[in-house]
Amino acid sequence: MTDSQFIIPNDVPVAVLECKAAFDCLTDKEKRYAHFLCQGSWEGGLIVLFQTSAESPVIFMLFQKLFRAQKISELEEASLKAPDGPSKDEFEALLTYAASFYSNSGNYKSFGDTKFIPNLPKEKFHTIIKSSAAYATDKESMDKLWNACNNAMYSLSDREKQLGLGEKGISTYFSSNCTIVDAEIAQKFMSDKDISPYNTRLFKTVDANGAVIYEIRLASALTADSTVEEVEKSCICGTYSFDGHTFKVTRGDYAPIMTRMCDNLKLVKEYVANENEKNMVDHFINSFTTGSIEAHKNGSRSWIRDTGPVVESYIGFIESYRDPFGSRGEFEGFVAMVNKEMSAKFGNLVAGAEEFLPLLPWPKEYEKDTFLRPDFTSLDVLCFSTSGIPAGINIPNYDDIRQEEGFKNVSLGNVLSAHTKDLKVTFLDDEDATLFSSLKGPSFEVQVGLHELLGHGSGKLFKETDGNFNFDCDAVKHLDTNGKIESWYSAGETWDTKFPIIGSSYEECRAECVGIYLCLRREILKIFGHEGEAADNILYINWLNMVRAGLLGLEFYTPETNTWRQAHMQARYVILRVLLEAGEGLVTIEKLTGEDGQPDAIIRLDKSKIETVGKEAIGKFLRKLQLYKSTADYNAGKAMYDFYSAVNDDTPEKFLSLRQTVLARKQPRRMFVQSNTVLENGSVVLKEYEASTSGIIQSFVERYSDPEINEIINKLWLKDLEHFNF
Repeated sequence: MTDSQFIIPNDVPVAVLECKAAFDCLTDKEKRYAHFLCQGSWEGGLIVLFQTSAESPVIFMLFQKLFRAQKISELEEASLKAPDGPSKDEFEALLTYAASFYSNSGNYKSFGDTKFIPNLPKEKFHTIIKSSAAYATDKESMDKLWNACNNAMYSLSDREKQLGLGEKGISTYFSSNCTIVDAEIAQKFMSDKDISPYNTRLFKTVDANGAVIYEIRLASALTADSTVEEVEKSCICGTYSFDGHTFKVTRGDYAPIMTRMCDNLKLVKEYVANENEKNMVDHFINSFTTGSIEAHKNGSRSWIRDTGPVVESYIGFIESYRDPFGSRGEFEGFVAMVNKEMSAKFGNLVAGAEEFLPLLPWPKEYEKDTFLRPDFTSLDVLCFSTSGIPAGINIPNYDDIRQEEGFKNVSLGNVLSAHTKDLKVTFLDDEDATLFSSLKGPSFEVQVGLHELLGHGSGKLFKETDGNFNFDCDAVKHLDTNGKIESWYSAGETWDTKFPIIGSSYEECRAECVGIYLCLRREILKIFGHEGEAADNILYINWLNMVRAGLLGLEFYTPETNTWRQAHMQARYVILRVLLEAGEGLVTIEKLTGEDGQPDAIIRLDKSKIETVGKEAIGKFLRKLQLYKSTADYNAGKAMYDFYSAVNDDTPEKFLSLRQTVLARKQPRRMFVQSNTVLENGSVVLKEYEASTSGIIQSFVERYSDPEINEIINKLWLKDLEHFNF
């Protein structure tokens, strides 16, 4: 990989997450409810720094001190006047790096998991620091922070280029000496003890005698020194011997941050709208205080029952995309307001779900016994605190709740609208590019709806608990062999633990396939307001967007380690491979020389064959995906998924070589400026910022204005330090 892959260019697009109209419609009580939920989410979001890299907490402290001390315009003026100071472009590069760091909650891209470094010489960066008011006021602290992080900030050793486990990358979900074998050993222990990995990290130490000790840290406000009788009775903390290994389960990871988060959630309780919201908040406080995932599951149950709230929110250790083993959840918290017009469309989709599910290419025995109609709303984000903001969500991720009790679907309307304002459209001919630009937004809206509701919301997991099966062992047939089902999920096994590493991407692939498969149905497109020729164009652009995304996905593959760094893009590449394999001219990739004289490519999709060749190919593949997921057949599922995920020059498309063209023409991913809520004269006020790197920086400076936050982060960082090669 070339160094340009690790640079965020100064022309990176910045978009404002517009939410003022929705916020202004809230009552004073609802605004206070939203405000304290936002405060709790942002407090908890600091955890992501510690989940990203060893140096991220220090870089955060450095930037907070640097930008809090003076206006950016004043810092620029002082820096440009300094002897051997930066150029204007170099100063802007520092702002771009800082804004990117804040937006990704660390120095690795949330979408792609590669490291990014400042696009200015280290000495110029240092000159800016020494020119600052922060340096003039507190030279010792600024020198200490700079010296602690500048080498790691700029380093691009092979292992540091991407997130990963062992020699394949870095991960602070694990100590630096952990390998995939250690992750597997720990997972076996945790499954045996029924310990969820979602809110944990794994640290391995070797004593003087060579004995290995694994520490499993639970995130909680309570620490090892805390004594709460009701917690002690059910506490899983302690030392265990298992399969010849020693395990220590401790609590108190991120304790000061967890405490501040809970303090804000306690204030939320005064402004809840109903009993479900009260119970939800109570359970979440319990979970974040004690480290109990069961308490978080109970909060999620109350959250599911809170249908159609004006202010929607969810918080906790949620998505496992960035854990190289695919089990531990990154912290996230979001707060959003309902968009009633768009939510009505999604409500109609939910109303027809029982009619649409039988259209999927598997028999009813492979579908949930009862479809639990979820709440499906379109929301305008007020705050989203994590490493990256999705366009849609299907949660909770707990298999048992999703299968037996229900779930919610969320489409984030102001994220969708910001994402669809494209720059130059690459790899399409002029006619397709024009249609793509005009219809990407509405087609993506359809795909997100189907992906979340009928993608993630469909399919049954065959389970056995205490000798009882949730399927008829004699009647249900294997879709390939037509024989009996011979594998299933045993007690304590979940999708994440049964399908490590590939699970997130595999599931995203299944949901994406459901989306393009069902968007062929005109009655579904009609729900979104598309009929006749308009509907034909929407489904065409949805499929075209998918195959183009599959080509763009090559950016997120690392040949040096043979790993994919982004679950969704791997999924889309897999779908592209499936459609190419279908043949008959359905999808073709033409390599050519662009107008700039450099290698280029155009991907084409035969519109006339989508509903025949395309539908058949995706239907067969989707049926296989569901078969292996339902029957817990990891080996067969992994073999198939690895085959289609392979990037090499063995096919006519020569994807490994084509990857260089994709990299050369890649465009920076846009960043978002989020508003803040503040209390002024007893009222909650929305504070907005300009769509620029300076706007992003200013929003974070004001978001974390309490100086105590830097002290907390420093103490936690020093505690972690012994476990990482830093």
